Amino acid sequence: MIRKTRQAKAIKGSITVPGDKSISHRGLLLAAIAEGNTKIHNLSCSADVMSTMNCLKQLNVEINTNVNFWEIAGKGRYGLKESRHLLDCGNSGTTMRLLSGILAAQPFTSTLTGDESLNKRPMKRIIEPLTQMGADITSQSGGLAPLQIHGNKLHSIYYNSPVASAQVKSCVLLAGLYAPGVTTVVEPFLSRDHTERILTDFGINVKRNKLAVSISGGQDLQGCELTVPGDFSSAAFFIGAALITKDSELTIKNICLNPTRTGLLEVLNQMGAKIEISRHENQSSEPVGDITVFSSQLNGVEILPQLVPKLIDEIPILAIIATKARGTTTLSGAKELRVKESDRLHAIVRNLSLMDIEVEENEDGFIIAGPQKLKGATINSYGDHRIAMAFAIAGLIAEREIQLINADCVEVSMPDFFETLQGISCG
Repeated sequence: MIRKTRQAKAIKGSITVPGDKSISHRGLLLAAIAEGNTKIHNLSCSADVMSTMNCLKQLNVEINTNVNFWEIAGKGRYGLKESRHLLDCGNSGTTMRLLSGILAAQPFTSTLTGDESLNKRPMKRIIEPLTQMGADITSQSGGLAPLQIHGNKLHSIYYNSPVASAQVKSCVLLAGLYAPGVTTVVEPFLSRDHTERILTDFGINVKRNKLAVSISGGQDLQGCELTVPGDFSSAAFFIGAALITKDSELTIKNICLNPTRTGLLEVLNQMGAKIEISRHENQSSEPVGDITVFSSQLNGVEILPQLVPKLIDEIPILAIIATKARGTTTLSGAKELRVKESDRLHAIVRNLSLMDIEVEENEDGFIIAGPQKLKGATINSYGDHRIAMAFAIAGLIAEREIQLINADCVEVSMPDFFETLQGISCG
């Protein structure tokens, strides 16, 4: 699908965004292996989360919906049943990596696959720690999917992760539920901590000591009732739209304000953004609030590697914002972007260049000097929802319209993205 976006005079209004994708995945997976039923309110209905749901249904988990919530009939830690078909994770790395941690201990064999993009993403990063725990996993050359997982008895490990990845950490912790003793994961930098938080909602004791998080095996999860806050990563694109479009004021309600997710707000504060946060409260184990954003004069900043895990999904929209900031914005330590749904560093730089922006691509980041004027262009999303959303926002301030190729990939995280954007765009 090709979408055209044109210049907007202002961004105005009040919106909500769908339930957080990361929390929704985790809620479904833990509910499936819990004792008793779990109710989840405001579950994300993105394509990625539906991939998790469909895989669980194939593993004999009963999931039903009504007007107000989804209900999952928990099977207990060892209650899943072997699927007679491949488990299709679609485009969702979270589905494949977290589900692998659970399936590694089940008394049957499973095969996980995905779309062309997912089957090119690195799975060795979970295969190695799971193998250290006693898992039996067969992959394609280079540690790529499809993955065949032969369930096995696991043992606990102390794992120093070479990457700050919530998916790797979560995979090992979920496997640790099945391993006698204490399983510990240590990261080089703190990644998002939704798994640690939501495990406590299911009655699991989790311990943290700085960059180390530990879990004791043999604990049974208890079904519970969860409310998923709005997805910060989806909200980030609308935050960016209001900041860089003149005469704008936008309120985004009920957003997850987990500090391991809001690195973008830290950077924007350094840039001089006018953003107000109100109505602080908790939903389940997550902090939430309302964000009001005003168009702002911004300054370039240096984004250091230790902050990258807290804004990894927001870097595409941050690059668009940087084109309108006075001075130079430098990003480093973001090599992880090379192995997302696309090579996001290349996609960002290539598309900005097409819009006549001077940008320097480095191995682990980029340098953008601003402010610069964006020209109209034909933009390739590379099938990546974050790239598509970021350059749709760029179209709001471009001198001519942009054409966005493969724009329907936004369904991976926010199916109604374009409708929401149209509803707040004036002129």
